[in-house]
Amino acid sequence: MIIPALDLIEGSVVRLHQGDYGQKRDYGNKPLPRLQDYQQQGAQVLHLVDLTGAKNPAARQIPLLRTLLAGVSVPVQVGGGIRTEQDVEALLEAGAARVVIGSTAVKQIGMVQGWFRRFGADALVLALDVRIDETGTKCVAISGWQENSNTTLEQLVEEYLPFGLKHVLCTDISRDGTLAGSNVALYREISERYPQVAFQASGGIGNLDDIAALRGSGVQGVIVGRALLDGKFNVTEAISCWQNG
Repeated sequence: MIIPALDLIEGSVVRLHQGDYGQKRDYGNKPLPRLQDYQQQGAQVLHLVDLTGAKNPAARQIPLLRTLLAGVSVPVQVGGGIRTEQDVEALLEAGAARVVIGSTAVKQIGMVQGWFRRFGADALVLALDVRIDETGTKCVAISGWQENSNTTLEQLVEEYLPFGLKHVLCTDISRDGTLAGSNVALYREISERYPQVAFQASGGIGNLDDIAALRGSGVQGVIVGRALLDGKFNVTEAISCWQNG
């Protein structure tokens, strides 16, 4: 499915280039009408990233998120700097269908496995951002891509499979925010290897051909952010491209 995404800083819709807060484009401070428009065009799941909360968990935009989540009727997955069980709880209570966990899932595996026990695998999405080296090793990056962990994508997936892992959002960092197309080979490989996991492809979608290219890859979801904001195509067109494969 097509999953439209919005990144939020202090109530405004933004896009960062390659995760850099210094390189951001502002798309205005009306996230709710955008989300409602995405839903009206047929989106069945939406994706929100609280970048203010990612930078400073104490500044998490809970009141705004509560308003946004109440304003649409489709499930919304929400992420951005999830570091504690209380963070997960707060977002679920605010109305998130699923909470997206990034660096913490890499750095504190035992703790996050405990969240799977408590909240269930349906309520959690692991967001794994990978840098692929010349040997094809998929190293997971952490801390807003500032550093590489010494863990591979496969090692992490296997840590969480015994806990029922269902949802993984996987970004090839080199493609993110570039509109240069997805790493189709990466998604084909991991979807074949872990058929029990619903992978979401993220990063690089610039046109409808990029969506079409992912159709046979095995991914269950395609995150589309900047291309929608820039008017490259709309949600209806993206969904019809995805479904008419």
